[in-house]
Amino acid sequence: MAEWTLKYADARGEIHNQVAEAGSERELRDRYTQQGFLVYSIKPRSELTALTSPSRRKKLNVEKFLIFNQQFVTLIRAGLPILKALDLLAERLTDPKLSGYIKGVREEVRNGALLSDAFGRQGVFPPIYVTTVLAGERSGSLAEVIERYITYQKLSLSVRKKLLVSLMYPAVLITLVVCLVVFLVTYVVPNFAQLYSSMNAVLPMPTQILIAIGTTARNYVLLGFALMVVGIVAFRFWSRTPRGSEMVDRFLLKLPYAGEVWLKYQVAQFSRVLGTLLIGGIPLLQALDTAADSLGTQVLKKVLQHAVKLVREGQSLSQSLR
Repeated sequence: MAEWTLKYADARGEIHNQVAEAGSERELRDRYTQQGFLVYSIKPRSELTALTSPSRRKKLNVEKFLIFNQQFVTLIRAGLPILKALDLLAERLTDPKLSGYIKGVREEVRNGALLSDAFGRQGVFPPIYVTTVLAGERSGSLAEVIERYITYQKLSLSVRKKLLVSLMYPAVLITLVVCLVVFLVTYVVPNFAQLYSSMNAVLPMPTQILIAIGTTARNYVLLGFALMVVGIVAFRFWSRTPRGSEMVDRFLLKLPYAGEVWLKYQVAQFSRVLGTLLIGGIPLLQALDTAADSLGTQVLKKVLQHAVKLVREGQSLSQSLR
């Protein structure tokens, strides 16, 4: 029996984190779903296993998922039953991965599961989407609620694209500068060293140090490149651990200008998700927890989780967020 970390919501909308034993993720999910809980996520307890497991590597193509939701809403508004709409979309989606997930949802619904539970059991759809579908099921306005999610998703994609475009130029510039420095140090400087040596020239100490560095570095270019790749891979694994992720977040938030932009982006993301869930009829505590979980920074997650705790204890939302 393996140990799993489980995150779920009870009938009152309260979020719980728990460690449980089960033979598989599906077995544990089914067990809690049958008890009336909404399961958000199930991950192996071992940190290393969680980082390398297939469920961790599952990713959705956000743009194709947006197209799926637009088509899904259109079919629902046209009067098609949910199962029939899933049948049509599963066979016509161009993304084979997304098509496979939708087929899994279809089979779950065909076997009697709620649509929100069926999406949640795939382990790949965002918690905000699963919660949004749940709100639509409870209120009887599934199409309207998914349309609000589509609006949120379009806005998020637009902001993300603008952010990537704004970072593209400095990233390219830094890459070119690094490549130029490596070329000068490993190729140009050693050639000048040979020229000065043939002239028996007496060079200043800083120039001698630079030539020594360039001559030595020239013999270890491949080793340096290999070490750089290993360092990048190791950093990526470390930054995915709770401790590493928190340290990276704190570093990003302390950066001049960029840290402020990153913080405002995360706050805007939290506000959009929270607004979408509240409009959909999700209780405040559950909406706060789901919105906090959608953030990409551990530092803000901890702050918001503390705020949720204060709200649960009776404080107002405005006081809890101060």
